[in-house]
Amino acid sequence: MAFKPRVAIVGPGRLGTALAQELRRAGYRISEIVSRNSLASRRKARVLANKVHTVAPMANPRLDAALVWFCVPDREIAKAARQLAPITDWKGKIAFHSSGALASDELQALRRRGAAVASVHPLMTFVHASVPSLHGIPLALEGDAKATRMARQIALDLGAEAFSISKSKKSVYHAWGGFTSPLLIALLVTGERVAHAAGLSPADARKKMLPIVRQTLANYAKLGPAGAFSGPIVRGDAQVVRRHVKELRKIPGAKDVYLALARAGIRYLPLRNRKELEKLLKP
Repeated sequence: MAFKPRVAIVGPGRLGTALAQELRRAGYRISEIVSRNSLASRRKARVLANKVHTVAPMANPRLDAALVWFCVPDREIAKAARQLAPITDWKGKIAFHSSGALASDELQALRRRGAAVASVHPLMTFVHASVPSLHGIPLALEGDAKATRMARQIALDLGAEAFSISKSKKSVYHAWGGFTSPLLIALLVTGERVAHAAGLSPADARKKMLPIVRQTLANYAKLGPAGAFSGPIVRGDAQVVRRHVKELRKIPGAKDVYLALARAGIRYLPLRNRKELEKLLKP
């Protein structure tokens, strides 16, 4: 059985909550939950500490774990690392952060003190009132060899799928992730506005959209993008597309979203009547 280090979680937010619970289920001991001094953050830390059977120190964290995992917003990673750097001896320790956009260099203050550091980003959405399993999800790794080795072992224990990402590709990798969830939600909420123009409430629109959304994702997974592409654009029906654009002018922002996505379809996917559609949809 591989050695499982004790883990300190810095940041009791959505990501920290999910990681702490999943790590404990995988047999890791959570040594402490470290939070900011605000009442709200301390409250979250206490709640999470109770769930994973550990402590949430009000002040002076011990940081005696072999692994310290920073689960704070991107803009706070380097600052948190600098604040915690003097608290313990970092030689031989490992520190992770979980930013998708930022490299392991955000933990440079700890690296200078002897820690091996890495960015370990789960390609998953974390929102309030939902704690997803990490089983089967991709974990993007970048950083020092010792730290990424440990991250790969943790991924194995979690049932996740680790892969390497170069430091120079982190921002574009994170932009890709944006297409998979937050921008998908932006598309769907735009769809709700279009449905409203057709006489449906947002709640009714969500209910009626979900079957086709689920089937589209199932088709994408099974058949790939070309096999899952349907509707008037793939058929080359310029007359219908023209009507869509005319109606969508009445809904703030909807026409721009439609045109951007339609142009992407024309650029990347096989379809009929390409030239006429390109002419119709040109900027």
